[in-house]
Amino acid sequence: MSPSRLLAGIALATAALAAHADITIGVDLPLTGPTSALGIPSKNGIALWPQTLAGEKMNVIILDDATDPTQGVKNARRFVTEDKVDVIIGSAATPIAAAMADVATESHTVQLMLSPVNLPPGKDDWSFRLPQSTAVMSIPIIEHWKKTGVKTYGFLGYSDAYGESWLKDFAPLAEKAGIKQVALERFARTDTSVTGQALKIVSAKPDAVLVVASGSGAAMPHRGLVERGYPRDRIYQTHGAASLDLIRVGGQDVEGSYVVSGPAVVADKLPDSNPSKAVAMKYYTDYEKAYGKGSANQFGGHVFDAYLVLSKAVPIALKKAKPGTPEFRAALKEALETMGRTPVSQGVLDYTKTDHFGYTPETGVLLRVNKGEWQVVADQ
Repeated sequence: MSPSRLLAGIALATAALAAHADITIGVDLPLTGPTSALGIPSKNGIALWPQTLAGEKMNVIILDDATDPTQGVKNARRFVTEDKVDVIIGSAATPIAAAMADVATESHTVQLMLSPVNLPPGKDDWSFRLPQSTAVMSIPIIEHWKKTGVKTYGFLGYSDAYGESWLKDFAPLAEKAGIKQVALERFARTDTSVTGQALKIVSAKPDAVLVVASGSGAAMPHRGLVERGYPRDRIYQTHGAASLDLIRVGGQDVEGSYVVSGPAVVADKLPDSNPSKAVAMKYYTDYEKAYGKGSANQFGGHVFDAYLVLSKAVPIALKKAKPGTPEFRAALKEALETMGRTPVSQGVLDYTKTDHFGYTPETGVLLRVNKGEWQVVADQ
């Protein structure tokens, strides 16, 4: 081969390598600790991802934060300094996801949160939520209370960022609807009892109680209220509890109670007119085929949606830069903010530069526990 042909071949090979660079994704999850019931199904969902993204090979690095914000931040720093990731996913625990946002901002790396974290203005420039906002998910509960004549309520929630975000968004909506808060109690994720808090709420005699907790841990405060004589059919839970773990652990104590959820958990029960029906059924079918009947859950749905979102945004970003560069990370952020309406398993997303939650107000679905299964509440 002549020197000129050899040089031409090397140039073509180099161009091909430049055109195809692996996309590296760092995933932080609570695989151990009090919030592992959220992290494990998220990891199971990631195991169902294809090996490529937008025609590029994916390198996925999964680390356990042990439900510890300090460890979550340490993992995030490793992602951006050692692994040189193009995107961070996580955490599924709100306090950890919030702490990781600082790393995302400092490093100019997109963070796809698996928790509905409320952050101060400017603190979420690089953080996009895959779960629905607490404001959006408050709507079905408030509407149901208005229709059923609820005038007073008690609040029993986590004493952390997830609990506070619900309190911040829910209380003004309830007040606007003429529904008065008559009891407010908090507890830690690691608490094993809420006896004192439950007694105070029951003594206030609210028409309904909102429990703000997540995963299997949401059953403990729920049972605490029922054991102190509060009617189980007047207890409402948030989308953090939209998992069959609540029913499995709570048993008869959660029968007849309500949970607000995204569409993914009840994909087979949605009307065909729901814009998320088709994609939610894809998630629901694939997850239950892999992990068994009744295994599909909110948290597996979020990581399914993470892949969908990246599948739409990455091709746009690739037109401007290649993975592994600051330019690609900036292009990916811009793509997410401008890619427009995107149906996912948990609703319809439409991120903008000023809205990194993106979900439309009609996203939430109110469910009732009926004979150990989810039942969609009609006429929400």
